[in-house]
Amino acid sequence: MAGAAPLERIRNTAKALESSDRTLMADLHNCVVMMKLVAEDLERENRSEEVEKLGIATLELISVADHLGHHTKALESISSSYNISEGTTDFKKLLKKQAANFEKQAPSEPENHVYYKQFKEAVWNVHHAGEPMPGQECEDIVMTTSQFGIVNTTCPLSGKPVTELKEPVRSADCRHVYEREAVTAYIKRFSRRQPCKCAAAGCPRILVGSSMLCDPSLLMEIQELRVRGQVSSQAHMVADCTELDEDEA
Repeated sequence: MAGAAPLERIRNTAKALESSDRTLMADLHNCVVMMKLVAEDLERENRSEEVEKLGIATLELISVADHLGHHTKALESISSSYNISEGTTDFKKLLKKQAANFEKQAPSEPENHVYYKQFKEAVWNVHHAGEPMPGQECEDIVMTTSQFGIVNTTCPLSGKPVTELKEPVRSADCRHVYEREAVTAYIKRFSRRQPCKCAAAGCPRILVGSSMLCDPSLLMEIQELRVRGQVSSQAHMVADCTELDEDEA
């Protein structure tokens, strides 16, 4: 019992650092979203060199985010499973070793990352919406739209906008987004003999608890919805002010 208090302090410290990592990760996601929106505007103005620079910067941010993700997992591992042993623990060395292990399991490949694919497709769609990118098959357009985009803007069960969900999760099968608490309770109401059908109107897919996931791409896509909504609102405000000025003139 003597080591219980120090152990708890160590684990709590790791949890606090893990929380800071997640906040930083959210900021990185926001940066990626903003760079994509800026790239779209630059592409509309045919400023390809600047778009290319933003693409390079996006790759660098993705690499940083991947390394941060490994660091976060290492902290999570320490906060959940670390135990005090004889001798002194070099936590800097332990954290580095844990992060390296996670990096071996999932090496960083920025150019193949879903965020970079979204960036390239967003830029391409500015002038070629509905057309396949070079090397992309026509049928892939529908697939990537459903894979990378939010297919429903409100939770089919709670009715809340997905941008306001506390714990959003997405079905790996039909891609509909739900509030975790609402969909968990919904699925529990069904037995094995009675499959749980997706609550989204017209969707025939079956919901399974283990397939309701919250991955980083979902959080970034939701953040993009927020940002686009804010930009749209600001644009309408500017337009309204312009009309008022013209009327007064």
